[in-house]
Amino acid sequence: MTMPARMLRLLSLLQSRRDWTGADLAERLGVTDRTVRRDVERLRELGYPVHGATGTTGGYRLESGRDLPPLLLDDDEAVAVAIGLRTAAATRGMEESAFRALAKLEPVLPDRLRRQIDALGSTVARIPFGGTPESDPRALGVLAAACRDREAVRFAYKGQDRKVEPHSLVTLFRLWYLLAFDPAKRDWRMFRVDRIGAPRTTGHRFPPREPPEEPGAFVARRLTSAPYRYTASALVQAPAAVVEARLVVALPGKVEPVSATTCRVHLGADAIEPIAADLLLCGADYALEASDEVVAALREVGARLTGTRPGPPAGPGSR
Repeated sequence: MTMPARMLRLLSLLQSRRDWTGADLAERLGVTDRTVRRDVERLRELGYPVHGATGTTGGYRLESGRDLPPLLLDDDEAVAVAIGLRTAAATRGMEESAFRALAKLEPVLPDRLRRQIDALGSTVARIPFGGTPESDPRALGVLAAACRDREAVRFAYKGQDRKVEPHSLVTLFRLWYLLAFDPAKRDWRMFRVDRIGAPRTTGHRFPPREPPEEPGAFVARRLTSAPYRYTASALVQAPAAVVEARLVVALPGKVEPVSATTCRVHLGADAIEPIAADLLLCGADYALEASDEVVAALREVGARLTGTRPGPPAGPGSR
């Protein structure tokens, strides 16, 4: 491997993960530790902020610099980035940044990759579900890096200053959620990213910590049990698997098996229409358990659908 090719390979390795030992780099490059040190010095002369530490925990790390250095991507990575940017270009809050990045990336792609990406863009149609996602690229970038590096973050949330240990970002229903461990509460918490104010890293690293369940399932269950204006449950005369398949969105815990032929569907929303839609989608007879307010609101929805005036409110258990 020539020296320029070796330096490009070294830069690619430093960009692929946060920390490397000199021995690991030497083995990957097929050179001596001394050659690695010389190549690192050459990268520093070119403006790449490669930090080196000595001792038993010593090694190399590509630090954040004043300017964004060129990124070295293999074919699969380049295709993934280009597809992600095209998706982000249709995401509210990211359009301008995504288009600027695409304008820089696509001209330097090899023809074989550009044809793949163009083919995908011309054959895939996007159907927005409930609008486009709302995202703040800067906030997402800070939080994603903190999750990756296990670095505590501080931000304002609902009028309070919070310091947490971030673990994962989860997107659902056009929104982003941060799953993090809150040392002050000694428990796991989730935060809506659009409500997080000025997130910033603290420089404090924390040891790995795993949430009680998979991040997506954790957020989904919290959303299922969140306090809503309208809540109800329905004992449906159909198997749980059948009902789950019929619902547009069946978060974990929403459909609970009762027997081989029945299940209970837990309903909650800040508007009555989603609850009415879920009841219709169940596609089977059911017994509804709900307050007088929920039953009356459902009757009004039915009246709007049929163009008739609603009758007197019915008591709990009506359907």
